[in-house]
Amino acid sequence: MKLDTTLYLVTDSTDLEEDVFLEKVEQACKGGVTLVQLREKEKSGREYLDVAIKVKKITDKFDIPLIIDDRVDVAVAADAAGVHVGQSDLPVDAAKKMMPKGKIVGASAKTVDQARKAVAEGADYLGVGAIYPTTTKVLTVITEISTLNEICRAADVPVVAIGGLNRENCDILKDSPIKGIAVVSAIMKDNDPQNAAAELKAKAVSLIRK
Repeated sequence: MKLDTTLYLVTDSTDLEEDVFLEKVEQACKGGVTLVQLREKEKSGREYLDVAIKVKKITDKFDIPLIIDDRVDVAVAADAAGVHVGQSDLPVDAAKKMMPKGKIVGASAKTVDQARKAVAEGADYLGVGAIYPTTTKVLTVITEISTLNEICRAADVPVVAIGGLNRENCDILKDSPIKGIAVVSAIMKDNDPQNAAAELKAKAVSLIRK
C-alpha cells in the first residue's frame, strides 16, 4: 500500500462500544482518511490484537494502511501495514529490525534533534505535535509552529502535524511544509465521521504544498 499521509486518523475508543467504534472507523474511511492508526493505551496485548484484526478488515476494504501505535508485536501479529513509536517506546531502528521488510515505521518527534535521529534510524514518516492542547488521555506538550516547520525542513520524510487539530483551527498550518494532518477527536467524537473526514480531507489537501 502507498503511504499517503494527507489525512491521518488516530483512533480513540474511549467510552465507545466496540460496534460503535468500528462503525466510526468505517465511516471515516468512507469519508477519505488516507491512513489509520489504532491507538489503544489501556488494552492487554490479546485485546489489542483482537481489535486490530477487526479494524484491519475495515481498512483493507478501503485499501488504507493500518498503523499500530506502540506495539510492534501486535502490528506483526495483525499483519498491519506498520507501527508508530513514540519517544518512550522502542527506538525506530529496533522497531525496523522487528517489523517484516517493507512495513512502515513512523515516529513521534518534538524537536529537530529527535526528528533527525528518527529519520537516521529509518523512520518512514514523522508525527509532530501537539499543535493545540488535546482532549485525549495522551500526555501532550505543545509544539510551536516554528519548530514544526524546522522539522519539516530537516527531515526528508513526510511530516504530519497532530494535536487538537480540527476543521476550524488547522488554517494555522497554511504556510507550513507539512505532508498531512493527523486528527483524533475531530473525527472520533463527531456524530458524522464520514462528513467530518470528507471536510478535513479537503482542508488537508488545501494546506499541503505540492
